[in-house]
Amino acid sequence: MSTEYSLGDYKFNLKAFFPARIFEMITDIRVDKPEIIEQQALTRKRRPRLTRDGKLTILAADHPARGVTVIGDDPFKMGNRHQYLGRILRVLIATDFDGFMSTADMIEDLIIVDYLVQKGGGPSFLDEKVLIGCMQRGGVAGVVGELDDRFGSYSAESIARFRLDGGKMMFRFVPDDERTLWQIDYCSKAITDLYRYNLVPFVEPLRMDYVDGKWVSKNTADELVKLVGVIGGMGDSSRCTWMKLPYCQDFHRVTMATTQPILMLGGPSKEDPRHTYRDFAAGMATRNNVRGALVGRNVSFPGFDDPAAIAQAINEIVHRGISADEAIEVTLGHRDKKIDFLTSYIT
Repeated sequence: MSTEYSLGDYKFNLKAFFPARIFEMITDIRVDKPEIIEQQALTRKRRPRLTRDGKLTILAADHPARGVTVIGDDPFKMGNRHQYLGRILRVLIATDFDGFMSTADMIEDLIIVDYLVQKGGGPSFLDEKVLIGCMQRGGVAGVVGELDDRFGSYSAESIARFRLDGGKMMFRFVPDDERTLWQIDYCSKAITDLYRYNLVPFVEPLRMDYVDGKWVSKNTADELVKLVGVIGGMGDSSRCTWMKLPYCQDFHRVTMATTQPILMLGGPSKEDPRHTYRDFAAGMATRNNVRGALVGRNVSFPGFDDPAAIAQAINEIVHRGISADEAIEVTLGHRDKKIDFLTSYIT
């Protein structure tokens, strides 16, 4: 008999985990001691290898950098940095997730909080985490010409300077728009630059159509098989390139189009995680080159549930091969773990 997913009377209390007083301290550091950010980055303990078991779970938080703040019916939910950062901290502190991907502002907020924890005598929660810099956020949503998603965030040089582990990029593929070719050129050059610093590229293709005044994704196996081949040909090497792809019908065909490792993407926020668990469990069982997940909103904003509970369940699907039903049991048992971690060390 399968375990039923239920919230009951539970509602995650972000302020108990990440009170406003700690959030406000971040700005104080940015004003009074900004040099701490680079100092912390230079002393952070990195992993000797990208993966411990050949698999990865990465939390993504780069949507606001392209003007996307909507969650469900709330157009500005991701625009509240206290809420957003607190939910990210939940995942990185209270789960076994491997790492984090975002733009410089968000990664530096985390570095500051990590400094405050260590200053209070606590352990670093960023040591041996895989940190990936988002390299392009030029295609701001809703702006005319957003398809030309230019590189304006981390460079390969700055990723190396801040001792991050890799760089993430995306190209939007629209067959009847030549700007698609511009983006492929941007990404190819970025991959080559990353390899000069022995850094890992993470590449996400988006096959898109313009429908009713907005860009929408077209995630079918037919489209993705073609795009996987395009990614494989980018840059002067493919030796360490990882692909970020959506799970879809006939996913086996997509995985057969490459030998390179694949991370499944998460998609929009959902209040019920069962569909996500089923997709990820099925995806991990598809073929050997499906090696994990790079997820965002559906983990950070899972309705009233604890982001750490959802993240830990996905982590165990990826690393331990548990089923979707077993993932529900993990969710129910992981709520509010380490809820007092920050308040114990930051006074």
